[in-house]
Amino acid sequence: MSKVRVGIIGCGSIAKNRHLIEYFGNKHVEIVAVCDIVEERVHHFASEYNAKAYKNYEDLLANHEIDAVSVCTPNYLHAPVSIAASQAGKHVLCEKPMATSREDAEKMIDAAKQNNKKLMIAHNQRFVPSHQKARQLIESGEVGKIYSFRTAFGHGGPEGWSAEGEDTWFFKKDQAFIGAMGDLGVHKTDLLRFILGEEFTEVGAFVETSAKQQVDVDDTAVCVLKTESGIIGTLAASWSYVAKEDNSTIIYGEQAILRLEDDPVNSLIVQYKNGDVVKYELGGIQTNEEDGQNNTEVIDQFISAITEDSEPAITGEEGLKSLQVVLSALESSETKKITTL
Repeated sequence: MSKVRVGIIGCGSIAKNRHLIEYFGNKHVEIVAVCDIVEERVHHFASEYNAKAYKNYEDLLANHEIDAVSVCTPNYLHAPVSIAASQAGKHVLCEKPMATSREDAEKMIDAAKQNNKKLMIAHNQRFVPSHQKARQLIESGEVGKIYSFRTAFGHGGPEGWSAEGEDTWFFKKDQAFIGAMGDLGVHKTDLLRFILGEEFTEVGAFVETSAKQQVDVDDTAVCVLKTESGIIGTLAASWSYVAKEDNSTIIYGEQAILRLEDDPVNSLIVQYKNGDVVKYELGGIQTNEEDGQNNTEVIDQFISAITEDSEPAITGEEGLKSLQVVLSALESSETKKITTL
């Protein structure tokens, strides 16, 4: 079978530490092109991966040799680049959040469908072993009725690992559109939908800027969420957790409490109502500190969807549903009212 020839658009930290490394490690892939507006950066990666360097994504998309692209640009470019890529006949793996509006996300989905191309959104938290196991336990009925949850995703901020440091696009509203809630919160809206197997119907949120100076996006958000069956819980997303990353989720059920990524050794701890405790060492969650040591599975899943002509693990429609929770949280924060999805 011939290899899937891939181009990476945007060569910042997520491309460097995830996409390029994982494409390179996939035997079905040939990295043929890289694109970035920073000349020094793009030539560095072109040389490292023996790929052609582009400064303009439209030129890259005009290359007929390319089968698929990763869109690793600032958020405001996700939709226009993805749409152009679908129209140019490329399969698309887009970083999250997939777009900055519902309309743009729908246009991305339509463009992929009209051109019969795959569109996958890079929500890697679904593939974390503890999260997969928790979903299985809930699906099997072992946890019983789910009552509530609390989840958090926070660290010291993107300036510590972004390619641009303090001058990162993450802090600029015209490029990022949304801060910690889009960067981290959307990971958790997607994860909760996946684990609980339900959609959210209502959200109330406080979305604030309290920790960072001279930024025009949010850095701390707390949401209260309600699902269609009445499960309620909290979601916190923040760039103000200065000492240590928190990526934990706790689910409170009728028969057990599930503690995910809440312990440094045991990635899932199940505390049963009868007093039994089961601890799972399933391997850690990926962090920004490690240089691609843990495979996120995102790239492998995307390539499998292409080679096997199957539906991507996280479709554009799924990405849109997770984005919609974030958009509704913003609306709630602005209106000071509970928003119905």
